[in-house]
Formats: sequence, C-alpha cells, structure tokens
Amino acid sequence: MSGPVQETTGVAIVGAGPAGLTLGHILAQAGVPFRILEATTREHLLGRVRAGVLEQGTVDLLASLGLDDDLRRRGLTHHGIYLQYEGERHHLDFPELVGRTVTVYGQQALVAHLLAEHERAGSDIVFEAADVQVRGVTGSSPGVRYRDDRGEVELACDVVIGADGYHGVCRRSLPPSEQVTWERTYPYAWLGILAEVEPSTDDLVYALHREGFAMHSMRSRQVSRLYLQVAPDESIDDWSDARIWDALQTRLGVDGWTLAEGPITEKSITPMRSFVASTLAHGRLFLAGDAGHIVPPTGAKGLNSAIADVALLGQALLDERAGDPTGLARYSDQALSRQWKVQQFSQWMTEMLHVHHDEPDASARGFRYRSQVGQLEYVTRSLAARQSLAEQYAGLPFRE
Repeated sequence: MSGPVQETTGVAIVGAGPAGLTLGHILAQAGVPFRILEATTREHLLGRVRAGVLEQGTVDLLASLGLDDDLRRRGLTHHGIYLQYEGERHHLDFPELVGRTVTVYGQQALVAHLLAEHERAGSDIVFEAADVQVRGVTGSSPGVRYRDDRGEVELACDVVIGADGYHGVCRRSLPPSEQVTWERTYPYAWLGILAEVEPSTDDLVYALHREGFAMHSMRSRQVSRLYLQVAPDESIDDWSDARIWDALQTRLGVDGWTLAEGPITEKSITPMRSFVASTLAHGRLFLAGDAGHIVPPTGAKGLNSAIADVALLGQALLDERAGDPTGLARYSDQALSRQWKVQQFSQWMTEMLHVHHDEPDASARGFRYRSQVGQLEYVTRSLAARQSLAEQYAGLPFRE
C-alpha cells in the first residue's frame, strides 16, 4: 500500500472564510505559493449567512488588493449610526466626527467575491479537506496532513495559518500548556431576521427599549436585516412572524417614523459571547480571525477583526521572505493588543444597549436601565464621547 501523497507549498492556510481567502489574495499578489484547505463543500461555504458591516480599513484593504468591484456596486456606504432610547433617535455623523464611513456588505457576498477571484486566478484551494492535522510547527519541517479524493496528503510548507474558526483544528493543535483562553457568555441572545422589504432607515439603528434591545440593519436596498434581544434559551418556534414584527414596531418605534414590514425569509436565534486566546502563535503556526477570538455582534467587529489579523499577518509573511522576521515574531502581541481594544468596545456597546433582565430584583433592574439611559444621554450629547464611539466603530488602525 502506497504512503501519503507528498506535496509542497509556501503557506498552508486552513479555512476558506474571509480571513483565509483575503490572506490568499495578499500572498498571490506577491507571488507567494499557498494552498487553502476548507473542510466543507463550496456550496456550504457560500451558504453561510453572516453579518457584514465593513470598517473603513477593511474597505481600504480590499480596494488596495483590487477586490472591491462587487463591493462598490452592491455595498451600502453608511455615514454613521442612530442611537435610540426613551423614544428619541440621535444620529452620530461619522464623517463629521472622524472623517470616516462604514459599508454594509454581507459576509456571504464578500466570501463569494473573494472565492470567485481566486478561482479566476487559478488559486490552489481544496474543498472537503478531511481529517486535517497540523504537524511539526515547532521544528524545521512544518506541514499539514489531510485527506482528499486522492487519499492521504502530506503537505510540507514554511508556515501554517489557522483561519478555521472557533471549532477548527488549528487552535486545538496548541499544547494546553502554551495557551490560556478567556471567555464570557452574555445573558441575552439576538433573534435575527431577513425580510424582503426596503429598509426603513438610511443608517443602522441601535435601540434601547425597556422590553429589550432592537436593531435595524439591511443587506441591500431591497432586503432588511433586523434583530431583537431575547433570552438565550428561547426557541425560535415561539416567535411567529406577527410576534416578531410587533416587538420590532414597539422597540424601534419613534414619532413620525414608520417601520415597513415584509415577508420574513429567514429567522434564527444566536447566543452572544466573547472569547480570546492568549496567543495567536505557536512555532510556525499562526491563528487569525475566529480561531483566536470572538466578539458579540453589537459593535460589528467579528469580520473586521479577522481582516485586521490577516493584514498584519500577510505583511509579516512577506517581510520574512524579504529577510525581516520581526513582523512574524510580533504578530501575536500586535494582533491581540488591537483585539482587546475591540473586545472592550464590543462589550461596552453590548452592555449599554441590552436590558439586563438577569438583575436580581425590580429595583436593581430599574437602576441598571436608568444608568444605561444616562450613559446614552452622555454619549449622544458629548462631542468627545461621540467621537470616541465613531472612531472605534469606523475602525481602529490595523497597525499602531
């Protein structure tokens, strides 16, 4: 019986999400050989529906790589957000405050475009790569072993990149003695819907209401994306379309404004949590995106954090090939320094805007709610506070 197929590449990227695909493009444009290994099928990859608010830095990076054609056609540029509380809505104008914008462009659309450009360029991407194992990353011969339709494959490489998400194999390849993980579970979840109706707002609306948080976003000029705060243990079966629209009308309602309703094409409940690994590097293995950290969705930072990681990592890999290894040596510390700022912002937005039903009694719940209203009054009335929120929401620099 013959042994594994022996092959070689420069960089083995595990995971074909936004992080892995973007890193592949960075390497391709510099002529660095790579292979992307994806555990799922192409159809499954393209079927994942995720959020998609892009920071200015993410948009700029995609433009610098020539990967913004579809983004420019279909993306919706937003000039700020609305913060709503006590039946009043306040606009934060990002260009006026910090000279930057954000762009609504679904992660599903981004992955489809990045993948299409890889396929057009003939990039080396393997779908349904099974039983992936990371090998030898602390020695001189790193590599990845996996199975495809040819059988066992032993892929030798210079570097392994773990962009395979929270449940992937790469972070679990680190010895427990080499990492600590920090995690927080929040006492609320998001019920999210897609509705075939034109958005009722020009910019995203974040609303604190006594019954719970609500948010109005969008996926296109014809499709609205809306969210409700619910308990983590609630069943989607208990939320009829009529109940969802009734709650959205209540929580998002303000005088003189109408929330348009339409057919709901998708609905789901997503728990909220934070997670950070203590290191994103182990020998010649480097983690990026959800493999190393997860944020609650309130601050729109998950996708952007993944892109920030590979912006750092891509340049560090190119620098090492040019003889300068300092970027790779500093990658984990730099990426985590930015990530902890992102975690703080995401946690702050989450706690400011969600009703804390878990407080022990009515008095404590009332105190917490009034404190949140006071916080929102300060944020919306203070120039310094508005600038701070806008700076973080539109995106911190990838490099300090």
